[in-house]
Amino acid sequence: MTSDIHDSILTRQSLLVEKFNNLNDWEARYSMIIDFGKQLPTMPQEHHSEENKVRGCQSQVWLYSEFKDGKIWFYGDSDAAIVKGLVAMLVYVYSGATPLEVFQTSPQFIEELGLNQHLSQTRTSGLAAMVKQMKIYGYAWHLKEQGTKPE
Repeated sequence: MTSDIHDSILTRQSLLVEKFNNLNDWEARYSMIIDFGKQLPTMPQEHHSEENKVRGCQSQVWLYSEFKDGKIWFYGDSDAAIVKGLVAMLVYVYSGATPLEVFQTSPQFIEELGLNQHLSQTRTSGLAAMVKQMKIYGYAWHLKEQGTKPE
């Protein structure tokens, strides 16, 4: 059984795929990824810290999360235009979900859009590191919500 929020994660992924599938070539898709990055809300400077830096990315990437009213809200930034767009896509998909839903829901849109085949190996690795970090946040917030501390 899935909840409405889980469905909305899947819905947001489907909407992304639909937007990108309307584009004929990868040059147009790269432009859309960059446009997503331009729409990413500005991440407060105090969150551009070593603690929030995503390890495994060639570019500088920061991810920060807050837990409000039972849901996780993600914030992110990068110093590279395409990577910032990838961050924005992940933030769009996962923000507003419960911790367990973030942890349990795979980013199917990455495969469906063929990002793994069209991004460089370093960007693909960086994207995987960003997903991993978001899932770690999801799991950590879930444990905190349950009154358990991560080891």
